[in-house]
Amino acid sequence: MKRSIPARTASLLALICFAVFSGAQTSQTIYTTNLGQPDEITTNELIQALGNPNTVVFDARPPLEYATSHIPGALNVAQKPGVPFSEYVSDVAEINRILNGDHSKALIVYCNGPFCGKSKRLSTELSAAGWNVRRYQLGIPTWRALVGLTQIEVSAMSLVYKQDKTAVWIDVREPADFTRKSIRGAVNIPRSLVTTVKDTGELKKAKDDGRLPMNDHNTRVIVFAENPADARYVAAAIANEAFHNVMFFHGSFQEARDAVRGVKKTEDESND
Repeated sequence: MKRSIPARTASLLALICFAVFSGAQTSQTIYTTNLGQPDEITTNELIQALGNPNTVVFDARPPLEYATSHIPGALNVAQKPGVPFSEYVSDVAEINRILNGDHSKALIVYCNGPFCGKSKRLSTELSAAGWNVRRYQLGIPTWRALVGLTQIEVSAMSLVYKQDKTAVWIDVREPADFTRKSIRGAVNIPRSLVTTVKDTGELKKAKDDGRLPMNDHNTRVIVFAENPADARYVAAAIANEAFHNVMFFHGSFQEARDAVRGVKKTEDESND
């Protein structure tokens, strides 16, 4: 009996075929194509926009999902009051307040990829409120695949530490500092030994000795340091090694440690 392809799968295949065909005709790459929807931007355009002070990027997902992993530089607001979670949309009034009603700013919104409707709903409401807005409809799944690097907020650190027992926590301070104190269960990959060249230096050693999760590249990897710049540098290098769930903590080592110490203390007390 002949089996049919589910409509959702068929639609996605059609979109991919369209992108590939278009790329062949115009020398596009995966970084310079999109889904062909109105007011949609490409990954390259988003990367450029993140460095433009006149453009503001908003993550259209719920605050906790944003805090757990988001595109670096993106902002987030709470849910619009009175809207059911199945029809989630961010609060445009809150966005207007954050931006002081400055409609000279161009806005970009994103959510969870091609099948997520949050960014489209937010874009529609922002346009109705007079904002110049475009969508990165490929969303954070594609961002992780093509760019790799995301950011975790302090408000999500304790939750991830408590709930995700497979997560790999990486302390990139020097070995002496790591030995003196760190987050329990963390591994050490010193920033000073990490290069930007794939399959070299300390990251190559970490792949061979088990500090990096070679059996599941989708494992959540959280990088922290004495300062955000070091954490971001190493996280970007790890993402370049084909790990696609890598995030850095944009805070100090002490803030990272304080965020998870309460969790471990509670767990220890419950086991007494």
